[in-house]
Amino acid sequence: MAYENGAPATEDSVKSVAGGVQYVEAGEGDAGQRLDNFLVRVLKGVPRTHVYRLLRKGEVRVNSKRAKPDQRVEAGDRIRLPPIRRPEPAAAGSVRPPSPSLQKLVTGAIVYEDDDLLVLNKPAGVAVHGGSGMAHGVIEVLRAARPDAKELDLVHRLDRETSGCLIVAKRRAALRDLHAQLREGQAEKRYLALVCGKWNLGQKRIELPLATGERRGGERHVAVRTHGQMAVSTFRPVQFFGNVASLVEIEIGTGKTHQIRVHAAYAGHPVAGDDKYGDRDCNEVLKNYGLSRMFLHAASIGVNRPGTHEPLHVSAPLSAELHAVLDALLKAPGSRRGARRR
Repeated sequence: MAYENGAPATEDSVKSVAGGVQYVEAGEGDAGQRLDNFLVRVLKGVPRTHVYRLLRKGEVRVNSKRAKPDQRVEAGDRIRLPPIRRPEPAAAGSVRPPSPSLQKLVTGAIVYEDDDLLVLNKPAGVAVHGGSGMAHGVIEVLRAARPDAKELDLVHRLDRETSGCLIVAKRRAALRDLHAQLREGQAEKRYLALVCGKWNLGQKRIELPLATGERRGGERHVAVRTHGQMAVSTFRPVQFFGNVASLVEIEIGTGKTHQIRVHAAYAGHPVAGDDKYGDRDCNEVLKNYGLSRMFLHAASIGVNRPGTHEPLHVSAPLSAELHAVLDALLKAPGSRRGARRR
């Protein structure tokens, strides 16, 4: 099955054969995309959780070989899919578009834009894509707000409760270029986090393998495991608030799921407000200072502009809510005021 002009595969590209097995061939426009994202796009309407289940069980084959979710698709790859029950087509008008208020929230968060990409300061509580109880995420909202932009796609992800810099590609070629930069470690990603306790480790590079275990409560749970994939995080203290908490900057050399949260907890200083890997007692104390969410913020991101070697660096400020928490902590006895705040 070939595609004219290198067009990417679509839902209509899936071809069924005897026994309900299906095949789809990737086009040039798909090259460089993660397999999980490719499948979610061509299997429109199939829940993302079901796509991951098929991948985990080895029921998806690429060129007759078992494949992983983060495997990159190449033009000409022949992808075998097991029989999949598709949801019934929704009646016209039954799927509600993102509300005007949600569209305003997301589009108003854009902090940089050019012909190839846009960067937004993603609000906490908004997922990057729909699913897991949310009808619409950032990418669905942007596509609804900009119906003429046919190639909008996520370059990377942030956890739902993490705020900050999120890149969305506007062209397929830009997406491939940015994905390559991420794979090759050329992107610079810095975060700010409030962690529990006084960080006495100085500048600390944590290099530990992470593996995703069984889902707990419907969500992925990541842990340090020798058989996992290596993840690298470098923590630097920015400001201390007595023995209650510390503000740290983190630079990540990899982009594994929940990487910062798991590394911070492993170091004995979990991210404040983290209800999955965090410290319950610490979180309760910090509620008294106004913390009502996880304090993890993607403060800046640096890449090369697609197709060039021209550097692009974008930063996103902390929300007023998080600034208020830091101000409240500063007023507590024993806080150190000398370190530079960002």
